Amino acid sequence: MVTAESGSRSSRAAGKAGTARAAGRAGTGKAGTKNGAGRRGGGGKKGRKQPKTKLDRLITALKPLTAWLSRPLASFHLVLAICGLLTSIGIVMVLSASSVQSVASGMSPYSVFWRHVLYVGIGLIAFWLGLRMPLAVIRRFAPMLMFVAVGLLVLVLTPLGSEQGGTQGWLKFGSFQLQPVEVAKIALALWGAHILVLKSRYTSSWRQLLVPLVPVSLVMFALVMAQPDLGGTVSLGVVLVALLWFAGAPRGLFAGMIAGGAIGVIALALMSDYRMARVLSFLNPGADASGAGYQANQALYALADGGLFGVGLGQGGSKWRYLPNVQHDFIFALIGEELGFVGCFVVISLFAGLAVVGLRIATRNVDPWISIVAGTLTAWLVSQACINIGYVVGLLPVTGVTLPLVSYGGTSLIITLGLFGILANCGRHEPTAVAALRTQGPGKFGRLLRLPAPPPYRKPATGRPQLGRPRRPARQATRRTSARPARQARHTPARRGR
Repeated sequence: MVTAESGSRSSRAAGKAGTARAAGRAGTGKAGTKNGAGRRGGGGKKGRKQPKTKLDRLITALKPLTAWLSRPLASFHLVLAICGLLTSIGIVMVLSASSVQSVASGMSPYSVFWRHVLYVGIGLIAFWLGLRMPLAVIRRFAPMLMFVAVGLLVLVLTPLGSEQGGTQGWLKFGSFQLQPVEVAKIALALWGAHILVLKSRYTSSWRQLLVPLVPVSLVMFALVMAQPDLGGTVSLGVVLVALLWFAGAPRGLFAGMIAGGAIGVIALALMSDYRMARVLSFLNPGADASGAGYQANQALYALADGGLFGVGLGQGGSKWRYLPNVQHDFIFALIGEELGFVGCFVVISLFAGLAVVGLRIATRNVDPWISIVAGTLTAWLVSQACINIGYVVGLLPVTGVTLPLVSYGGTSLIITLGLFGILANCGRHEPTAVAALRTQGPGKFGRLLRLPAPPPYRKPATGRPQLGRPRRPARQATRRTSARPARQARHTPARRGR
């Protein structure tokens, strides 16, 4: 009996121990499952990290770039870099494009190149003036510049103007030539922004907004069309549309302006036989391949010969008189031939970067005049580049617009470098840039060029921008009015009380 009872007890104890061991193994399995899930999901603190995806690697690689772009003077330095790169590309390509033509004309192969370098030197002076001059001073002289521009447009239509390529649009001063339409563009941009800021209260009423900006612009259009200059007219139209767009004009206004501009361009094309021939050759490229469509077809051949990496710098064949004016209007075709698709991509990327930086400056500035000017100048330069590249690749009819900073040109190059100086000056007027320059100093570049620290923007109390110092007559009038009651009280006998 005792033996049986002890056996049953031992069997029960063994059963309980086995059950406990099984439960322990099950618990260990559950804990292991949880730990494994934590390791796989990364939920635990000691768990392994997930493998990085391509998007995570891209974000990590772009962190230094985004950190640099968040610096106060990033826009300013980007404008300087883009301007320097485009100018350098232009110098090299003008040397490659003009050497053959210079030798064929009996001159030195570097004659056109050294003249271009001279224009670049004058343009760098204009760049420095636009960068160093206070923007308030530039705005103050904008009306005077507008009068000068209109006067030059009238003067070029007199016998003093010279004709080139069927357009009477140059004034000669010895060996230097001035193209008044380039001065008119910058004058319209600066003066138009000044007028729109003064009339910012009337943006809801388009009739109040358009006067006197649109009437003066129409006068300038008429003077440029009288030359006749199709490219200059289109550029002025782009400046006017950009002014109204960045000023916040009503959207319905632009439909009528675009329709009127299209009618004007068509009328200007019908006024000249060779312009009409260019339009017809654009619509049917193979109809007159050796006549009006010769330049466009040769430009396409040059781009096709370049391929991906080009035939080599200086090795292009289109400059051997196969493509006329290759250093002026069709220099992008030579870039595609000698540097290939890669060279074209670099140039297009620089202008795309200019568009982004210019719009960044326009949106970050709190001064409305600076914002409108920065946006308008950016739209002008980028649209001119798009028009030039567009007709070189066959997307637009040939209009004779140069590629900014890359094509050979006197007045156009100097004015464009001055525009980049003003745009860089606008970049230094961003609120974060102003705070950094006034607290940390001008930096190495600012000390080298003797750039003063820009003043902070102060919103006018009356709602209208104050261009200069407050006038003293108002203060004197206040003193006189306050002194009048004292004089009257001095001469008026005191009344006796009853």
